[in-house]
Amino acid sequence: MALESLHDLYVEELKDLYNAETQLLKALPKMAKAASSSALKAAFEEHLAVTGEHVSRLEKIFEGLDESPKGKKCKAMEGLIAEGSEVMEEDAEEAVMDAALITAAQKVEHYEIAGYGCVRTFARLLGYADAETLLQQTLDEEGEADKKLTELAESEINVEADEGDEDEEDEEEAIATPARKPGKRMATGK
Repeated sequence: MALESLHDLYVEELKDLYNAETQLLKALPKMAKAASSSALKAAFEEHLAVTGEHVSRLEKIFEGLDESPKGKKCKAMEGLIAEGSEVMEEDAEEAVMDAALITAAQKVEHYEIAGYGCVRTFARLLGYADAETLLQQTLDEEGEADKKLTELAESEINVEADEGDEDEEDEEEAIATPARKPGKRMATGK
């Protein structure tokens, strides 16, 4: 498709987001399954339902434009999901895996926030008030999802992952330092 106008770019970017959201519909259940934190699982499952609403809103916008939402592959989302899949294949402690899943999910959210911010602005400039409202609603929900992931990371998951590091350090220190028995002097080499 030739991008000869802002309208052309708007449609092209909407198609990109539509494909991104449909890819995410397949990825989120896998992320929920890989999460060990019940709060993180719930966040992924909740965002799966919200993502379905995002797809429906985009379809409504395409109907208003008399355009098909299909025809574009979102390579960025494909790459972000591939990175997330690689993470899920790692052998990691549960809390560390959850922290890695949040990292992958926030990369996705930030990509979507950027995309929805752009198309919302295009809709405003093009005079598509109804689409602007729908896109702003989705943008707000993507922002909320990002905030929720940050809260989970900061309040529990990253803390648990860090505690796992401290436990490993304590074990390594115990192995490296022999225990002293009371009343026994250690040889000092003097």
